[in-house]
Amino acid sequence: MENSEIQLKYGCNPHQSPAKIYIKKGALPFKLLNGRAGYINYMDAFNSWQLVKELKLTTNLPAAASFKHVSPAGVAVGLPLNDNLKKACFVEDIELSPVANAYARARGADRMSSFGDFAAISDIVDLPTAKILSKSVSDGIIAPGYTKEALELLMQKKKGSYLIIQMDPNYEPEEIERREIFGITFEQGRNNVKIDRKLLENIVTKNKDIDEASKRDLILSMITLKYTQSNSVCFAYDGQAIGVGAGQQSRIHCTRLAASKADIWYLRQHPVVLGLQFKEGVARANMDNAIDQFLRDDVTEMELKQWENIFEKIPKRLTAEEKSEWISKLNGVSLGSDAFFPFRDNIDRAAQSGVKYIVQPGGSVRDDIVTEACDEYGIVMAHSKLRLFHH
Repeated sequence: MENSEIQLKYGCNPHQSPAKIYIKKGALPFKLLNGRAGYINYMDAFNSWQLVKELKLTTNLPAAASFKHVSPAGVAVGLPLNDNLKKACFVEDIELSPVANAYARARGADRMSSFGDFAAISDIVDLPTAKILSKSVSDGIIAPGYTKEALELLMQKKKGSYLIIQMDPNYEPEEIERREIFGITFEQGRNNVKIDRKLLENIVTKNKDIDEASKRDLILSMITLKYTQSNSVCFAYDGQAIGVGAGQQSRIHCTRLAASKADIWYLRQHPVVLGLQFKEGVARANMDNAIDQFLRDDVTEMELKQWENIFEKIPKRLTAEEKSEWISKLNGVSLGSDAFFPFRDNIDRAAQSGVKYIVQPGGSVRDDIVTEACDEYGIVMAHSKLRLFHH
């Protein structure tokens, strides 16, 4: 029997009851194949589904997202991974399909934030994708369908309680959306603006040369921002987001956060990091934590003490100079911003992490100063005239 309403265990927090999701007309456009999803699970599921559906339609490539607390930790399309990236993403032992490539990249963008994620896949989930999920700490998944083998494997996850949602790929919501805050109803037109390469035509910098791969990455960053809690900035490279700075009150803090995540993503592919030897039986989540500590500058003595239980041999950490030298090799990164840059400090920080292409709405009183900063670095910048706030 098709449902128009589902009762939930509770809302955002255990003390927020009763809670439910429902649709006013017809039946809910999905099936819960396994587990019992909660309020935040469904928020992650429906936001992430919109993102991967739009990204697939725009790029004609399988798309995947790794969501946490209604923002993406990672987003990607299904391009092949090189050997170093496979190792950094812990998938070197899996024969990857295009769909699995997309999720491996999305999951590998920010592995710390993807811990306990909600996965979204634009295409039928196959066995290689299910194998990645089976070895990852993840709360659930939404996709248009699953192969028999993939579904059987996923249903074994979390002692049989893993959340599996099958979404109707043809579902389209009403044009008007509503929500309540403090008993007051807000109403607006759904954000169905089309994001395509026309938004990259208004190039305001002296350098106007954008290659096709970077155009794809700029579009990916904009679609990611469309479903990311604002303020937000997205760094993209080689068909995936490599750093998302979400939900910050200041634009520069968005840029700093996204840039630091992009730096860590690239540092995880450093030969020294790829060569770290872990003790047998160490869980991947503990490996991720240890790598994060290994790359941080503020690691404590207490954290270092725990390495005795994780590493076969206590590794010598990279110096600041070694990390800086490695990051300097990252080049050709694309950056999207959901609103204009008010100061040049955003450009200065972005350039340190290899950004060469930027798309942002424009419209600041200091647009000329920001453009001059881009010209100093040889960065190409387009004004889309499209703000992408999401709340």
